[in-house]
Amino acid sequence: MSKEKETSEEKEARKEAKDSLKNEVKELRTRLISHMQEIRDAKLPIIVLVEGWAAAGKGTLIKELISEIDPRFYNVTSPVITPEKEARYPFLYPYASAIPENGKIMFFDSGWMEDAVRKYLHREITKEIYKDRIRSVNEFERQLRDGGYLVFKIFLDIGKKEQRKRISSLRGNYSSEWRVSDEDMWQHNEYDLFRATYESFMEKTGKEIPWHVMDGTKKRKTVRDTLKLLLKGVEKALEEGRYVGKPFKEEFPLIKMPKLREVDLSPTISEEEYKTELKKLQKRLAELHDIVYRKKIPVILCYEGWDAAGKGGNIRRITKPLDPRGFDVMPIASPIPPELNRQFLWRFWTRLPRSGHIVIFDRTWYGRVMVERLEGFCTEDDWKRAYNEMNEFERQLTDWGAVVLKFWIHIDSDTQLARFTDRQNTPEKQWKLTDEDWRNREKWPQYEEAIDEMIEKTSTENAPWYIIESNDKKYARIRTLKIVIKALEKACEEHLG
Repeated sequence: MSKEKETSEEKEARKEAKDSLKNEVKELRTRLISHMQEIRDAKLPIIVLVEGWAAAGKGTLIKELISEIDPRFYNVTSPVITPEKEARYPFLYPYASAIPENGKIMFFDSGWMEDAVRKYLHREITKEIYKDRIRSVNEFERQLRDGGYLVFKIFLDIGKKEQRKRISSLRGNYSSEWRVSDEDMWQHNEYDLFRATYESFMEKTGKEIPWHVMDGTKKRKTVRDTLKLLLKGVEKALEEGRYVGKPFKEEFPLIKMPKLREVDLSPTISEEEYKTELKKLQKRLAELHDIVYRKKIPVILCYEGWDAAGKGGNIRRITKPLDPRGFDVMPIASPIPPELNRQFLWRFWTRLPRSGHIVIFDRTWYGRVMVERLEGFCTEDDWKRAYNEMNEFERQLTDWGAVVLKFWIHIDSDTQLARFTDRQNTPEKQWKLTDEDWRNREKWPQYEEAIDEMIEKTSTENAPWYIIESNDKKYARIRTLKIVIKALEKACEEHLG
């Protein structure tokens, strides 16, 4: 009798605990929902990365978290892990291009952790590349945090026996067997290897933004603990305001560069020599474009320079011999609202070329440390931090295999004034001249100081700056073509494809 009575009491206690947990989850969910408009008003962007074992319940957890939230406040993405040999974009491209706008939440159903670990254990990438990707993940996450993003990283953990049980259940049902892939079975068969690699990855990427390991066998408790985690972070951010990272410096291998005022702008070229060289160089560039496409080498050419320095004409001489199907020119203007509402590099991540293609940026991410700095469009911490962030971004591109060349098209103040005057007095050229051009000219000394600092701090060995003397536009075009051709020849020789 006492045994039966004890069993009954235990059942009642379990029921009470279950009801209590259910009510707690309901209360936490209500609290989170009550903050949604505050999150939007505070322009607080949130990323929730849910990683974990196959069949651990990642999708179920996300479904529970969003079940009562207005769909206008969040998005869910499940990035596809493309085999390395088929990948046409950098490692972080699927994730960097999917970050949410200010005031919204993005849930990642697996992400950069699973991508890196699977490819490493599949031996699609070498140990050195894997180390580079861990470094890139740390950089990416820190850039998001320093830019005001609230980032949560969750790992759903289950044991090998539990995983086998769940996989067997899924495979035993016609309606759910599709959810178990060959990759999932391989992970299960190599469970111990995956566990060691997951733990190592989390240790190496959890110092600044911590990982939170949740017990995937206790669904309701995991939902509760995750809601608590989100609420704690959200309420702190709403109370204290968005986090703004402080500038710091990493030692990149830099190329010593001259100050702009030290550059000799006297070089010229004769009309006859220009025509001869242009024809020869454009022919060679066309040949290299075919090789670049065949070997799937991505090429990124970055143009900055003074107003009226000749960027447009320079770019046209580069693009004229190229197959139009294999390149794009990206004119970068002031950011539009969806761009302003994301980390500043987002609009450049989304414009990167596929491997084998060329993208030419007419103005670049360096606006952060020039016009945005001088016109007060970002904080001092933002632009000072940006030097390092841009060096990291470019290193990720060159780690991917991209050729990255950066051109500062340079003229002196007198030449700019002469060209402005010509544009003003020539009806068909007047559209090129704006009031903003005149305003920028008045700040020539401030811009020159900012440009010198930019070039000094970001002319790295992997992504160098070239100061192109453009008082003679034709000379500038020939010099730029020669630099591009030399870099592409070197890349084609080094590339094994």
